[in-house]
Amino acid sequence: MPTKMIEVKKLQKKFKDTMVLKDITEEVDKGQVICVIGPSGAGKSTFLRCLNALEQPTGGQVLFEGQDLTGMSDKELDQIREKMGMVFQSFNLFPNMTVLKNIMIAPVKVKGIAEDQAKETALKLLKQVGLENKADQYPDQLSGGQKQRVAIARALAMDPEVMLFDEPTSALDPEMVEEVLKVMRDLATSGMTMVVVTHEMGFAKEVADQIWFMADGYIQESGKPEDFFAHPTSERAKEFLQKILK
Repeated sequence: MPTKMIEVKKLQKKFKDTMVLKDITEEVDKGQVICVIGPSGAGKSTFLRCLNALEQPTGGQVLFEGQDLTGMSDKELDQIREKMGMVFQSFNLFPNMTVLKNIMIAPVKVKGIAEDQAKETALKLLKQVGLENKADQYPDQLSGGQKQRVAIARALAMDPEVMLFDEPTSALDPEMVEEVLKVMRDLATSGMTMVVVTHEMGFAKEVADQIWFMADGYIQESGKPEDFFAHPTSERAKEFLQKILK
């Protein structure tokens, strides 16, 4: 039996008078790679941010390993978030710290890991993302693709059980997209549980176990990539794919 990592039950999110998420129920199993795709404004990023309670849902539940995040205190949430790595569109690196220090800071400050151990892990992760020669550089000396790979290494330094990616390549020049997707492909191959909001359809086809197609505030269709891309069932998905797969 698959182990349920994340369970979403009747999730709703309202901003003022606008219902952005409408009654979403889905689950993510351990080791699964889910790609969330859909038109801009569908609520994809809001949905992802609800998974680790960066956005508080208006209704429904989000459970991580059986624990309901929606009623937790900030302190309890912080402990859960240590297990959930998050990579944003913007890299959010500390500009006054070297690449190495950017990766080391959270394990040392949050988890209390010894500096030498954190450094050893950080150097391994830099090698994993192909940036072992950039350890002593500062973020402003890096390209966008390199910054995003550092951001992924920084998230991995906390040894998370699941990685959440919010359109990690959308702010990058086209030639830098591939280097970030390669790191993500390798992660998926290694068995990391991942939920990825993405516009990269080739990546979604290749890597996802499940596609969740989101439009107008809810998941209108979910299924295996080969089924979804070849035979979408909802009119909304057909219309979306016609526009983007020309």
